[in-house]
Formats: sequence, structure tokens, C-alpha cells
Amino acid sequence: MLNAAAVPLKGSDKRRNPVLIYLYHVVVIIELETLKILKDPTEILSRSVQPVIWLLLFGEAFSRMKAVPEAGGDYLAFLTPGILAQSITFVSIFNGLSIIWERDMGLLQKILTTPIERSALVLGKMLASTFRSLCQLVVVLIVALCLGIHLQWSWDRVLGLLGFVVLGSAFFSGLSMVIAAIVKTRDRMMGIGQLVTMPLFFASSALYPVSIMPGWLQVFAKANPMSYLVDGLRGLLLDPSYSHGLLDVLVLVGATLLVWALATRQYPRLLT
Repeated sequence: MLNAAAVPLKGSDKRRNPVLIYLYHVVVIIELETLKILKDPTEILSRSVQPVIWLLLFGEAFSRMKAVPEAGGDYLAFLTPGILAQSITFVSIFNGLSIIWERDMGLLQKILTTPIERSALVLGKMLASTFRSLCQLVVVLIVALCLGIHLQWSWDRVLGLLGFVVLGSAFFSGLSMVIAAIVKTRDRMMGIGQLVTMPLFFASSALYPVSIMPGWLQVFAKANPMSYLVDGLRGLLLDPSYSHGLLDVLVLVGATLLVWALATRQYPRLLT
């Protein structure tokens, strides 16, 4: 299947559009990664349990305690986009485990000998992780509707929501690939992955507004890409007057481009 990426589209190499070839390689990687996920649907089902537990147990308990009055009258509604962002982060950040597994099985060496551009390979893997995140999106929205949470619905908001899911998933997937290229073992990846995701999650606006944080933590939260992911999701799902989406998008696009470049540079170092 890896050789499919090298199959000519039409005509000779000189006549083929390099942009189309590049996009074709990205699509091939996305297809291969998605097929791997679909072969083991139990992974998707097991990961779907986490956001359900957070919303049903943590969310319900804290909404009754009025633990965060600054979040407004409905803490469960406030929490829902944060749990969605958490789910996107957690299913994407361990994408690096798959490339370590590929290295251990000898697949990575074969992939790097194909004509696929290294950046196209990395981009394809980053975008392929979106499939898991979209499954998390569906689960969170269904649970939110079952709990009676009022969400904002319109075609432009749904498209915006999908865009934020793709950006968030691509960013954290690329970050996991950078980490995997540095730590190089599955055991280290598990530990470092938790070490990275937990501070990003708790030092964001996922569980509580940035305004109630101490000053030094607010500085970190405002530099945390996850805060902008949460802000975008919360604005589209809950705020009828959401108007600062451009800032959220620009921050996430910039962060995603940065980890894409780093992952492209670091990816072959898994072999050393």
C-alpha cells in the first residue's frame, strides 16, 4: 500500500504538477492512517468513555456546587467545550506512539524510502488524527444534548466547529510526533505525553475562566494554544455574539505550522 504513493497520476514525471503530487501523497497517508483506525474500532469506543465520564460525573457535581460562579449560570454548558478540547488533545497527543511502533516494526524505514515528501508524510499523519477527534466531537455533542445543554446551531457555526477540531487535532498530533522523535521509546512517550497534556489542560480555560487564575498562570494560559482551542469551541457552541474567532484561528494556525515544521525536521531522527 505504501507503494501506492509512488504510482503516477497521468503522463510522465516532468508533466505532472508537483502541487497535485504533493496533495496526492498527503491524501494517501490520510487514507492509510484512517484504515488503520477503522481496523480497530474498539479504540474509538474506549476513548469515547472519557468525555462521558467528565461531563456526567465532574460536570454534574461541580454545576450543583456552584464551584465556579464566574463561569455563568450553567457550569455544565461552560464545561462542555473544555471537555471537547480535552478529548481532542488526549486522542491526538499519543499519535506519536504509532510512529514509534512503526519504527520498531521496520515500517518507518520503508516509508522513508518512498518518493513521498517528508513534510507531506507528516502533514498526512497530522490530518489523519482528525478522524478520532471527529468521533469525540459526535460523542460530546450527543451527551450535551442528552443533558439538555443549549447549544448554538447554524451551518456556519458547524463548519467553524469542524475547522477548530481539525486545527486542534493537527496541532497536538504534530506536537506528539515532535515528542516521539525526541524520546524514541513508547514508555517514555506515555510519560512525557501525560506530563505535557495535563499542564496544558489545567492551565487553560477548559475548566474555569482565565480571569480567576493567579497573574502568573494567566500569562501561561494566554500563551497556551489549548486556551484558544477552548475559546473557539466555546464561542461557536455557546456565545451568540462570538466575534473574536480570527485571533483564535490565527494562533492555532501559527502553532500548527510551527509543529509541522518541527515534526518534519525531527521525524527521521527516530531512526538514529
